[in-house]
Amino acid sequence: MKRFFFFWIFLIPIVLFAQIENQRGKLRYQEVFVATDNFQSDYLDNLENSVSEIPEFSPLRLQILNDLGYYYHTRNLKKALDIIELGLREAVESDETYWKGRLLVSKGAILLRMEQLDEAEQVLNEAISMIPEQEAWLLYTNLGYVYERRGMLGEAFEYASKTLGIGETYKDQKAIAMAYSDMSNLFWKQRKFESAFFYGIKSLEIFERRGINDLDYDFTLHLVGQYLVDLERQDEALPYFQKSVQLGEQYGFYNNLSDTYIALANLHANAGNFSEGKKSGLDALRYAELLENDFMIMRSYLALGKVSNEAGEYSQAAKYLNTSIEKAKENFGDKYYLTLVYQELSKAYEGSKLFESALKASRIAHQLRSDVFTSEAEAQIATLQTEMQVAQKENTINLQESQLSRQRILQVLYLTLAIVLVIILSLVYRVYLRNKSYSALLEKKNQEKEFLLKEIHHRIKNNLETISSLLSLQIAKIDNRHFQQVLEETYNRVQSMGMIHLQLYREKNLKGVEMKQFFERLGRFILDTFDAKKRIDFDIEMAPLELDVDMAIPIGLIVNELISNSLKYAFPDQEKGRILISLYEKEDALFLEVADDGVGIVSNSTPQGTGFGSELISLLTRQLDGKMTLVKSPGTAFSFTFFLNKAA
Repeated sequence: MKRFFFFWIFLIPIVLFAQIENQRGKLRYQEVFVATDNFQSDYLDNLENSVSEIPEFSPLRLQILNDLGYYYHTRNLKKALDIIELGLREAVESDETYWKGRLLVSKGAILLRMEQLDEAEQVLNEAISMIPEQEAWLLYTNLGYVYERRGMLGEAFEYASKTLGIGETYKDQKAIAMAYSDMSNLFWKQRKFESAFFYGIKSLEIFERRGINDLDYDFTLHLVGQYLVDLERQDEALPYFQKSVQLGEQYGFYNNLSDTYIALANLHANAGNFSEGKKSGLDALRYAELLENDFMIMRSYLALGKVSNEAGEYSQAAKYLNTSIEKAKENFGDKYYLTLVYQELSKAYEGSKLFESALKASRIAHQLRSDVFTSEAEAQIATLQTEMQVAQKENTINLQESQLSRQRILQVLYLTLAIVLVIILSLVYRVYLRNKSYSALLEKKNQEKEFLLKEIHHRIKNNLETISSLLSLQIAKIDNRHFQQVLEETYNRVQSMGMIHLQLYREKNLKGVEMKQFFERLGRFILDTFDAKKRIDFDIEMAPLELDVDMAIPIGLIVNELISNSLKYAFPDQEKGRILISLYEKEDALFLEVADDGVGIVSNSTPQGTGFGSELISLLTRQLDGKMTLVKSPGTAFSFTFFLNKAA
C-alpha cells in the first residue's frame, strides 16, 4: 500500500530533500522503491538531514524514520537500529499504533540480520495486531527468515505461503514476487535445485514487470544465479551475478553484495579459477565487515575455505573454516550453513592427512544435516506446496467464472443500450414520417429543408431531454449511492449528446458542430453539476473547428468522461485546479488533449469507480480508429489521435 502524507508548507520552514517535494504548498513524500528507485549514494544522507526539519510525532516523520532505518540496514546495522528505536519512542508517545507496528517490523528485520533471532521473533509477533492484513506480508516474510535461519524449513515455508496468499488476495505484485523468491530459497536449501530455479524465475518475472530495481529484486538475481551454478549451468549464471553486483554497488546494498560475491567465489572455484575465487571471497568479506554482520562474515570465510580446498590449499582452508565456526558463536541458529562449514572442514583435514579431525568434522556435519533435512520438514513443505497449487487453480477457476459473469452483465447492458437506441431511432423515424408530406411540397426550397432538419434535431434534443428527466426522477428515488452514481453518469452522457443536437438546431450549419462552443457549454454544464465553477479554471486552447455529427458525438462523450473523472478524482478535498482542453486538425488527423493539474494517477493504485467510463472511452477511441496516450505526472493528461480518412 502506498501512503503519502501532506503538511502545509507555511507551517514548516523546510528545505526539501530526497523524495520530499513541495507540491502546491504542501509537502509530499514518496516512498523509495515504491514510487521511485532513486536510491543513490547520498539518498540516506539527504533523507537523514530532512528528519530534523519535520515536526516530531507527525506521521510523515515516523514514515521517514522507518524508511531511513530500514534501508540503513543495507549499510550499517547498528545505525539502522538506533534510528528505528528513535521512531518507536516517538510512535509510542504520539499513540501512533500503525507506525509503531511498521517500525517494529523494521526492527525485527534488523535484529534478524544482527543474529538476534529470539528478539526478532518476539518483536515481529508483537507487531502482528498493529499491521493491516494487506500490509502484513513483509512481517510474515521476516518471520519466515527467522525459522529458515533456525533450520525449521517447514515453518519457514508456511510463512512464505501466507505472504503469497496476501499478495494474491490484494493483487500486490511485490508480495507475490517476495513469496516466490523465499520459496525458491527454501527449495534450494533442500537441494531441490529445479524447483528452486522455477520459483526464482517466476519471482524475477514479477519484479521486472514492476520496473523498480529494489533490494529484493537484487537478492533474487543472486539466488537464481546460485541455482544455475548448482545445476551446473555456470555460463548462464554469470549474467545474473553481474546484474546483482551492478545494482548492489549502485545502491549500496552491502548485504546483497556479500551474498553475490560468495556465490561468485563458488562459481570461480567450480571452474578452477582459484585466484578469481579468492578475490571474490575477500570482496564478500569486505562488504560483510562494513555491514558488521557476523552471519555474512561467517559465510564469507566459508566461501574462502571452499576455494582453498578446491585449490588444494588445505591448511589455509582449515584456517578460514575454523574462523567461520568462531564467527558462528554458540547461539548461531542456521544449521544449514554450519553443515556446509563442517563438510568443507572435513575435506580440509582429510587433505592435510588429519584423518581423526576429518572424521570428527564429518560426524558433526552429518548430525547438523539430520537436524535440518528432516522427513517431517520435507513432508510439510510438500503438503504446503500441493495446497498452494490447488489454491492457485481454484483462483484461476474463480477468475474465469468472474469474467463470464462480467461478460453476461455486459451483454445485458449492450442489449439495453440497443433497445434505447431502437426507441430513439423509432422516434426519429416517426418524426420523419410525420414531416414527409411537408418535404414533398417543399423539397425545392432549401430553407424548408433546413427547417425539417432543424425539426429533427429539435425532436432528438427533446427526446434526449425526456430521457434525462426520466433518469433524474429515477435518481431521486434510489437510496443506493452506487446505483445513483451510475445513473448520474448516464444522465451526464445523455446531456452531452443533447448539447450536440441543441447546437445543430440553433446554428445555421446543420451538418457541422463548432467544437469550441460545444466544449464551452459542456464544461459549464459539468462544472455546475459538480458545483466546481469557483475552484476549477476551465480553459479551451483551440481555434474554432467544425466537425460532422458522427465525429462530434463520440469526441463529446470522451471529453465528458474525462472532465467528470478529473472533477471526481483529481482534486480531492475541494482543491483548486485547472482543466485544459485542446482540439486541432493537422495532416488529415485530429489531435485531442484533456489535461488537469491534479494529484495524478498513482501506479498500481486501486481503481476507483465502476470502470465503465474507462471502457466507454476505449470503445469510442477504437470506433474512431484512434489511439490514446496517458501521461501521469505532473497531473494527468490524455492525448488522442483520430485519423480523419479512417474515422468515417
